[in-house]
Amino acid sequence: MSPVLAGVLQLLALVAALGLSYRPLGDHMARVYSSEKHLRPEKWIYKAIGANPSVEMRWPAYLRGVLAFSAVSVLFLYLLQRVQGSLPGSLGFVSIDPDQAFNTAASFVANTNWQSYYGEQAMGHVVQTGGLAVQNFVSAAVGIAVAVALVRGFARSRTGELGNFWSDLVRGTVRILLPISVIGALVLVACGAIQNFSGIHEVGQFGGGTQQWNGGAVASQEVIKELGTNGGGYFNANSAHPFENPTGLSNLFEIYLILVIPFALTRTFGRMVGSIKQGYAILGTMAAIWIGFTALMMWTEFAGNGPAFDIAGGAMEGKETRFGIGASAIFSVATTLTSTGAVNSFHSSNTGFGGGINLLGMQLGEIAPGGVGSGLYGMLIMAVIAVFIAGLMVGRTPEYLGKKIGTREIKFAACYILVTPALVLCFTAASFVLDTPSHSMTNSGAHGFSEILYAFTSGANNNGSAFAGLNADTQWFNSTIGIAMLLGRFLPMVFVLALAGSLAEQAPVPETAGTLRTEKPLFTGLLVGTIMIIAGLTYFPALALGPLAEGLAA
Repeated sequence: MSPVLAGVLQLLALVAALGLSYRPLGDHMARVYSSEKHLRPEKWIYKAIGANPSVEMRWPAYLRGVLAFSAVSVLFLYLLQRVQGSLPGSLGFVSIDPDQAFNTAASFVANTNWQSYYGEQAMGHVVQTGGLAVQNFVSAAVGIAVAVALVRGFARSRTGELGNFWSDLVRGTVRILLPISVIGALVLVACGAIQNFSGIHEVGQFGGGTQQWNGGAVASQEVIKELGTNGGGYFNANSAHPFENPTGLSNLFEIYLILVIPFALTRTFGRMVGSIKQGYAILGTMAAIWIGFTALMMWTEFAGNGPAFDIAGGAMEGKETRFGIGASAIFSVATTLTSTGAVNSFHSSNTGFGGGINLLGMQLGEIAPGGVGSGLYGMLIMAVIAVFIAGLMVGRTPEYLGKKIGTREIKFAACYILVTPALVLCFTAASFVLDTPSHSMTNSGAHGFSEILYAFTSGANNNGSAFAGLNADTQWFNSTIGIAMLLGRFLPMVFVLALAGSLAEQAPVPETAGTLRTEKPLFTGLLVGTIMIIAGLTYFPALALGPLAEGLAA
């Protein structure tokens, strides 16, 4: 079987698996966030944290809950790393330095999971399982909660109430993420991923010498790393490591985990707003971009020139032979179009255009299908922008899902789309203006520029993957990327919740003959065009200096 055919068949199998999961999972999540009942374990949690899950919150109160919980999480994770050397199960590792501890705490709480350290050489069992793995669950649950609050803003009228943050947080963790993770961990163990709390072992190597390996609860962390679109690996090689991702089957399963909740949330959205067709329109937009990017990535990685490419069957540098080019291309697009950041190949080794596709995937805002929760609310913000543009073209007040998109709403949407590019471009420019940051680049020229552009794009968009040629473990990068991750996560949430509150206060607008039909393919095409134009106008100059220049020079 040719490598190209193998890649296409894997893509088709993935689409089939996602299609089978779409309806049951989407409907289940709609029931979870619409139910008025609380499970007994959930009641225990509410009692422990002193929360009343039945109290409805307006958007400022909902936002305070998000920010307060996240601030406490950052502080807890920071302190846990700072005292690691005194904890049991530390495997002899010392406490983490302040700048790296801040970067890691910000990273995992912001659902970014950027890692400027070698996991197997820095973090013991307590930090990995009691700190990082816990944040993999709750940071993902926070993203879904904010998305659900925005959906309620569209679904409700004449009220500013968006639900209860603590109830949404707990339900997302207990009823969605935990059950799927338990099953998924068993699947990964069956595929060969390790799951233990063993210490460090010294093993012999082929050709002489020894190498040290430590065990860990890898399968359980791996499954929520992918399911929650987190991305932080137990080992530095991430999902290219055989302990995390042993076989081609486990690789395909991990891609499925990355995509299944973000895609299924469009069904949840359709259910909650009372129109399944509206969910299909958002799904169609996400799917069109994802399939298009995957096809482009496979083409550019298979179509290399030169004898080395011909012998290997494509651009095999930086890729695992047990996965090949097709599976690596599918994985890299899935991880950069969501906020996952997991890698099964090194993106720095992609062709120039391949690296550009990964960069552009993040710069779109990671909305196809995006991170858990963040992908849906990001796409809905883009839908608001698209409706506004359509309204300008026909001279009619724009409406979306029966809500008028006025001056206030479009200001919130505009602020949302401006935050991340400002962080990416300003921090990238500062890194080249100052002398010290550029010393961290392994490469010069266009590829070196791409290394730093990719780092801040990944951080501010809460992705977490890296170009792998940048030494990011410096005070500058630990501090600035940490700040970019926090601002890139929580500032957009401010505008999302403010928009949700504004929409929920409105009275519904009756549909007329002039209303734009946002469930039709025409609107899907308009939405895709709006997304590509906004990203292109924002990032094209930076992309031209980096991956485009490198690709054209190849």
